[in-house]
Amino acid sequence: MGTLDSALSDVRAREAEMLALTRRWVEINSYTSNVAGVEAVGALLKEAFALPSLALTEIPAAGFGTHLVWRTAVAASSAPILLVGHHDTVFPPGHFEGWREDGAGKAIGPGALDMKGGLAVIRTALAALEAQGVLATLPLIVISVSDEEVGSPSSAPHLRELAKGAACALVFESGRANDMIITRRKGVGAMTVVAHGKAAHAGNNHKDGANAIWALSKFVDAAQAFTSYAKGITVNVGQLTGGTSKNTVPERAECALDLRYETVGDAALLVDGLRAAAHAAGEAVPGVRMEVTGGANRLPLERTDASAKLRDEYAACAAAAGLGTGEAPLLGGGSDANTVAPLGVPAIDGLGPRGAGFHTTNEFVELASFVPKAEALLRFLVGRLPA
Repeated sequence: MGTLDSALSDVRAREAEMLALTRRWVEINSYTSNVAGVEAVGALLKEAFALPSLALTEIPAAGFGTHLVWRTAVAASSAPILLVGHHDTVFPPGHFEGWREDGAGKAIGPGALDMKGGLAVIRTALAALEAQGVLATLPLIVISVSDEEVGSPSSAPHLRELAKGAACALVFESGRANDMIITRRKGVGAMTVVAHGKAAHAGNNHKDGANAIWALSKFVDAAQAFTSYAKGITVNVGQLTGGTSKNTVPERAECALDLRYETVGDAALLVDGLRAAAHAAGEAVPGVRMEVTGGANRLPLERTDASAKLRDEYAACAAAAGLGTGEAPLLGGGSDANTVAPLGVPAIDGLGPRGAGFHTTNEFVELASFVPKAEALLRFLVGRLPA
């Protein structure tokens, strides 16, 4: 109890520091494609996480900022606890900038909630454990990636490698109302289907053409039919283009699809079914060839017995910190929890400071939630200290 009590006092004493760190990070635009800005935030993270017990590994990423990984030495010999975050945000420069406190306990700014506040929570809890001399005894891997907001295309393979053999993963995405802990997220996929036909004059040589739009329309109808609200599967053909003029048989048409699903099995069946539907649509219009790309980008975060047990363990720590302990309903959007959970790693999400409005210009974080969120993580980690 001595270590816990001292560390809790340390966390509370760091409140101003934690908020100042978050503000400093938020005031730098780190839109995913603004690589210079992402790197600038990364430099500040390296400075903040420069704790004696953490060793830093930097993973360069073509077209993205550097992914950052910190490890304790014992993480190499024991099943580590993963603490996962990201330092990229969704707003391009000039669109939504800065940090503004409203005087009513909220701070508004891009990334304040999603999820620079979560990174500050992680850093504060670890700094308190370092001050107590126990951080080095915990098998920990801390990850902050630079491409989460676009689906983690570069970092996902590294996340999966780091997660192999992990004890659990805690993801510090935006904290939800009433501090509900996330155990389920739908998987996310994207596909593009292109119909290649043959152009011809619609008046003089109609029979010589192969209508790409006609073939693609057959596919669109078949694709939308895969939606099953009962199973939590949705297919949305959100974009469709094709043709050059009304009096030309179109030689090309293209559509883009968004896919959501609740189980790993449904992801595979859905992608296979859509590929088969595209082939059938092409066969139905002589002279048309269908090209299909994409698939399941993120598998779902499924609730398992192990993740439910992890949720209960963390909820007890949250309750002791004065937070809510509910379980969030199924969410439609993915996160890096989706990346590690299919490996069999128990994962929970939404552990960052509480707020609302992420991905909008009304994004805000509740300042009073920072300390209890850091306390909850601290209690969890102290509970995992070796005997």
